[in-house]
Amino acid sequence: MRISVLAMAAAATLALAACGQSSSQSDQAPAAPAQATPEQVKTLLAQLPAPYNTGDIVNGKARFTQCAACHTTAQGGPNLTGPNLYGVFGRKAGSVDGFAYSDAMKAAGWTWDPARIDTWITNPHAVLATTKMSFPGLKDPKDRIDVIAYLKTVTSPLPQ
Repeated sequence: MRISVLAMAAAATLALAACGQSSSQSDQAPAAPAQATPEQVKTLLAQLPAPYNTGDIVNGKARFTQCAACHTTAQGGPNLTGPNLYGVFGRKAGSVDGFAYSDAMKAAGWTWDPARIDTWITNPHAVLATTKMSFPGLKDPKDRIDVIAYLKTVTSPLPQ
């Protein structure tokens, strides 16, 4: 059953308010960003094309935990094993300063959008065989939609 956008926004606000970082991340990361309001979450989701704008961000957050082992999402957050993902939507692949990308990723030439992220997180090695990313992929299409919706809400500047 799909959760309405308003219910998702309310759930997202509660989920984001409850977010915590491990001490190792909080020691490296800048001060916590402002929490998105339900209206800001709704606006960010509306910026996504279908079907990503219908994603369940609570499930997306739960699925993202495996990504969080290697990626941070906060503005100014550190690169870990993978690059920081803040601002990923609309960013050129292989372009985060200070991150040592594979040659294939540096040469990829694409810009990250929801469809590209979806293809990538399905199976990164099918897209770039020599990627350094060890993630085997997220096979469930609904989980990928949800992760992309969640990413949009935590890696994008908050609308005014």
